[in-house]
This record gives sequence, C-alpha cells and structure tokens, in this order.
Amino acid sequence: MTTRIVLVDDHAMFRAGVRAELGARVTVVGEAGTPATAIATIRATTPDVVLLDAHMPDGGGLAVLEALGAQPRPRFLALSVSDAAEDVIALIRAGARGYVTKTISADDLAAAVDRIADGDAVFSPRLAGFVLDAFRDSPAARPTDPERDPDLDALTPRERQVMRLLARGYAYKEIAAELFISVKTVETHASNVLRKLQLSSRHQLTRWAADRRML
Repeated sequence: MTTRIVLVDDHAMFRAGVRAELGARVTVVGEAGTPATAIATIRATTPDVVLLDAHMPDGGGLAVLEALGAQPRPRFLALSVSDAAEDVIALIRAGARGYVTKTISADDLAAAVDRIADGDAVFSPRLAGFVLDAFRDSPAARPTDPERDPDLDALTPRERQVMRLLARGYAYKEIAAELFISVKTVETHASNVLRKLQLSSRHQLTRWAADRRML
C-alpha cells in the first residue's frame, strides 16, 4: 500500500507538478492552497504524511501545525523554497518531522515521504545543521550532550563524523566530499558505525540520533 499524502502549497501548478512527479509512488488524497483549507482537508482525509509549504498567506505552514495542536495527526514534511534557518527551526519546533527544499529530486522526495511515514526525521543536508545547532543550544539538550553519550565511546573520531552526516541524511558521495575521503572509505566507516551501535539500517541510525537530540 502506498503512502497517503496531502499536498499543501498555495501554487496550484506546483502541486500539479509534485503530483505528476511522484506518480504512483504515493496516493494523493487531498490538496490545499491555504492554511484553513489544509486544516479541513487533513481532518477529513487523515493522511499518513502532509507535504507542507512553509510560506503561504494567513500564517503559512506554521499556522497549520499550530491549529492541529497535539491531537493525533499525520506526520509533516515541510517542502519549501526557503532554506532560512528560522523557517526550518520554527516548523520543526511546531512538530514537523522533516524539512526539504523544492530543489529535491522526485526520487529523493518519494524516499523522504516514505521515511517520514515510517517515523524517521528527514532533512536536506545543509538544513540538518540548523536543527542540530538549535536543539544542542537549548537548555533541555544540555543534560544529554551527545559528546558524553557512552554509546559513542566505541566510535573513532572519524566514525563519529560519518555517523552524524549519515544521520542528517547525507549521501555517501556528499560525505566523501565533505570529509575529503573516498566513497569506499565512507562505506567502510558507515558499516562500522552500524555494527558498533548494533543498528541494521540508516533509518534506525536516524532514530537513534534523534533520540539523543542530534537532529
């Protein structure tokens, strides 16, 4: 069964483009171009995931998240042209599970939707750092400083670097470029990280990092 989604964006042509690009990989159960319409559509259709634009009239994506509150609700993936830190942090604090920019490819967006539906956190690589920094600097994060987590003691410094980038959603090629190492070396480090942490997938690693306020 495909993931059921609602598309929320104030540009009808963009919604049509996303629907066409994702094709049969998801089931679009509703669309909305305003926060008010989005709230009503989400309540009526109870989707698995909502693709939510950050900037719309009448409060944008933040208004949708705040209106739905803490009641049982779908998981939200922000999909926006904005890559501003304040937009990313505001939507994540309000309850979005991820934030990607509109430059994302159709394949990567489909994969992100599935990961969000499974409970993972998903960010475009550059944006994950904003979230990490924001929550690391918050008072609630200080008692659980990831540098003092005993589970990290088994990892070498390089494995920790690879682990953080993996958890933030970087691809192997992007990690290799970031750390100036080969893709093969990244693969070796990634395998070691999963083995030492007794995890079986990158999805589990993302959840593991999120539990320790590393996302």
